[in-house]
Amino acid sequence: MIPYNRKIVSTARTLRKNMTPEEKHLWYDLLKLLPFNVRRQHNIENYIVDFYIAEKKIVIEVDGRQHLLPQHLEADAQRDNALSKWNITVLRYSNDSIQNNFSEVTADILKNIGLKFSDLKSTK
Repeated sequence: MIPYNRKIVSTARTLRKNMTPEEKHLWYDLLKLLPFNVRRQHNIENYIVDFYIAEKKIVIEVDGRQHLLPQHLEADAQRDNALSKWNITVLRYSNDSIQNNFSEVTADILKNIGLKFSDLKSTK
């Protein structure tokens, strides 16, 4: 079992209740339709990841423009390295990509988890 920090559970809960518009778009229009359990704002070690698919060991991060700043790039690299020690792959998408190229983001995520559009759950 991958460890987590109990001290940040309440922060994860708060983030789950206050997702960004881009996180909501990705959640409701793709991730919620996957045939896997996808955890939102999930706690892994000392980190809270945006989305985690345990069955595939994939983290999906939705990054705002602040992640382009040097200090954020360094922190993201450290975080990705820590997660890779658990054989977790991190997929990162910018808010801009989700807003303007959602079909490409969707196709990339599906490719990385080995699914096709036809594998998604029906919304009916």
